[in-house]
Amino acid sequence: MRCLLKAEIPVEEGNAGIKDGSLPKTFNSIIEELKPEAAYFLAQNGKRAAFFFIDMQDPSQLPAVAEPLFLAFNASVEIIPVMKPEDLMKAAPAIKKAVNKYG
Repeated sequence: MRCLLKAEIPVEEGNAGIKDGSLPKTFNSIIEELKPEAAYFLAQNGKRAAFFFIDMQDPSQLPAVAEPLFLAFNASVEIIPVMKPEDLMKAAPAIKKAVNKYG
């Protein structure tokens, strides 16, 4: 399942990682492991943040995906299922069924 992995890094940990050079090296290592479809880095809520679009085959992968970010950066992590346009088109019958039943 395609997911958006959002990670926010507390300012103190981010500053320390920038000063000692570990932040970019650790992110490179995490990217090599995750093999994201796309990776974006930004400021969110006044903190450094990263958004990765990843493919997870099984929920048992959650620790392998989240723990590096928790441990390396004390990051807060969210993992959200997402769809591409073609996934949304496949979902159209289920949407229509929900509209007919609950709408």
